[in-house]
Amino acid sequence: MKVIFLDDVPNVARAGEIKEVADGYGRNFLIPKKLALLATPQAISQAETSDKTKAGTNAELIELARQLDGKEVSLKAKAGAKDRLYGSITSADIASELSNTVGLAIDKRKIELDEPIRQLGSYEVAIRLAKDIVPKIRVTVTEEETPKEEEKAPKEKKKTPKKEEAPKEEEKPPKEKKKTPKKEEAPKKEEKPPKEKKKTQKKEKKTQKEEEKT
Repeated sequence: MKVIFLDDVPNVARAGEIKEVADGYGRNFLIPKKLALLATPQAISQAETSDKTKAGTNAELIELARQLDGKEVSLKAKAGAKDRLYGSITSADIASELSNTVGLAIDKRKIELDEPIRQLGSYEVAIRLAKDIVPKIRVTVTEEETPKEEEKAPKEKKKTPKKEEAPKEEEKPPKEKKKTPKKEEAPKKEEKPPKEKKKTQKKEKKTQKEEEKT
């Protein structure tokens, strides 16, 4: 059976080719997998038209690839320790910069970036415009310089007028501590002569009685 190949099949045919293949191979593998179509007159006509369109498109893509190949794109980003970026550079950033610097509109989905760029450096990035048209560009990420503040002339400090020092008061002589007068010692009671023994008292009583008798 004759089929039109819609996609490349290794060691068999390329996309757009019309070839004879085994019936079982065509019906059981190529057509179910949508790798080929049965080559009817209508399908052949559509394939020829498609080939012409693809040829024109491929010519445009080849010219675009020629313009892109080897181009350098510089991007700036804020970075920290060990050149790590604060954020990342994505395929959308690269597509935008290509549009701004080169003036070429590239679909970000065609930029083959395995993962966003997260470190300063230079990277080779492929752009798959078509299956066999893959130009490569160089993307360089450098550190964004933080704008330095204009050095302002140091402002003269306003001299605050010194307050007039109040005249110091004459130093007063230190006040003498008032000595609290000591309490006058109470006069000691005169020592009474020791009482005579009771015997003398008895004698006195006797003399008194004798006098009363007389």
